Amino acid sequence: MIYWQIFLAFFIPGILGYGGGPSSIPLIENEVVGTYGWMTTQEFSEVLAAGNSLPGPIATKLAAYIGFVEGGVLGGFIALFATIAPSIILMLLLMAILLKHKDKPQVKNISKIVRPVIAVLLAVMTYQFAKDSIISLGTIYTILMIIGSYILLEKVKLHPAFVIVIALAVGAITGLYIY
Repeated sequence: MIYWQIFLAFFIPGILGYGGGPSSIPLIENEVVGTYGWMTTQEFSEVLAAGNSLPGPIATKLAAYIGFVEGGVLGGFIALFATIAPSIILMLLLMAILLKHKDKPQVKNISKIVRPVIAVLLAVMTYQFAKDSIISLGTIYTILMIIGSYILLEKVKLHPAFVIVIALAVGAITGLYIY
């Protein structure tokens, strides 16, 4: 019975929490504190504070921790799955609809419109990252990182994950000398 309660405690906020983790936090608190009484408000706020100090989505961190505390490892997995299940279900439904209508001109036109928008969003993000890098690290360092990344990705054909690891290592090493 506890596993079903854990599932419901995180599935319902996942469905109703439009806008991601921050919008579902009060809903999770209502289930965990109000409905099931697994924690006090003070305990929940402490778990929330600890979760916010870690990287990643807050709703999944809360779910995994609270599910683990209430139901062990299986409870943690159930809570985590219940948190992401609404998104998975919605994506599968939308993908089924999209695949059903993929040959219609309206759907093809959507792709023609979305691609340039994504390109612009990526360009703006890249510009912002480069600008922040220039401000914090300097122009020469930023240009060297861009050129080095380009060479590793396009000329050497190194996997992007390895380029990221190399960039992190270079940043860590140079950070020791800069500061």
